[in-house]
Amino acid sequence: MAGSTGANSSSNPSPAPPPPKILLAKPGLVTGGPINSKIGRGTGADDEAASIRSRLPSLGSLNLLSDSWDLHIDRFLPFLTENTEFKVVGIIGPPGVGKSTIMNEIYGYDGSSPGMLPPFPILSEDVRAMARHCTLGIEPRISSERIILLDTQPVFSPSVLAEIMRPDGSSTISVISGEPLSAELAHELMSIQLGILLASICNIVLVISEGVHDLNMWQLMLTVDLLKHGLPDPSSPISSHPQNSNIGSEKEYKEKTSSSEDYMATPIFVHAKNLDVDGEDRRLLVIPNRNKDDSTRGQYESFNLALWKLRDQVLSMNGASFSRTVSERDWLKNSVKIWESVKSSPIVMEYARTLQSSGMFRR
Repeated sequence: MAGSTGANSSSNPSPAPPPPKILLAKPGLVTGGPINSKIGRGTGADDEAASIRSRLPSLGSLNLLSDSWDLHIDRFLPFLTENTEFKVVGIIGPPGVGKSTIMNEIYGYDGSSPGMLPPFPILSEDVRAMARHCTLGIEPRISSERIILLDTQPVFSPSVLAEIMRPDGSSTISVISGEPLSAELAHELMSIQLGILLASICNIVLVISEGVHDLNMWQLMLTVDLLKHGLPDPSSPISSHPQNSNIGSEKEYKEKTSSSEDYMATPIFVHAKNLDVDGEDRRLLVIPNRNKDDSTRGQYESFNLALWKLRDQVLSMNGASFSRTVSERDWLKNSVKIWESVKSSPIVMEYARTLQSSGMFRR
């Protein structure tokens, strides 16, 4: 379980690593109570709060994945500590199924507090009407329980496909080792790579699908399990491969990684927008439709109650354990090496070539 890293009592003689000066949230949270309540009020407090904010990166630019599909950690690293008692929870799913809403609940966001913005942006009706998405790449946040939350851009999303497609149909993003790909194929591989990364660096991965009849996310995670080979957890990552090197055959790659035990985060499959379904399996949860009046009419349980149960389960679960003790900061640094291994994996490359030659990918 995640825990606090700092000591609250002054009587404790042994010093502990200090927690970050603020918890990661949206700018509205940073400029309000959390800082002022800690350092006092008045002109001096305002000056110190401004000094703290000037030393921290902009919260609107904390995305771990850049437009070039590279993992950048310099902006997020200042929010992490040498604490080793933490948990990493990622989420993946198609657009509009409530991923950010679920992550806000796990974070502990209280929407009833005036002036408090959600740590993860929620898809508005205007954005939805424009057929766009609001989460780009991977957006990280840290809860007070030292849970690192990773919200991801939607998979199999027409808006993501539209953003990466050139007029000639090719992809603007080099998904694997600089190989030119069609936008449709690159779009599908992006979803697979996101799944592989989350399965490699998280303790728990929430897999969200739209209803019990939506099998797309089940199939995606089966593909992730198939292609995720030789990638350990972030406490003992394999060396990343140079993108311009000849890695060789899949057999050589397996020999390189044979000493590394495969790691897989614990998946929790969540069906959103379900009616009259009882989710008893601890790895299969259902969330009903959100009625405008939040009534339970025609539903097994209310939307809010289902979210609370999901949050309680995630907080109480340990999930898959890393093989060695690792700090928050080292976890992030090692995740970069894992991401480079994902992008240069010959197994994923061969899978991409098979899809390209067969034409069996989403169009």
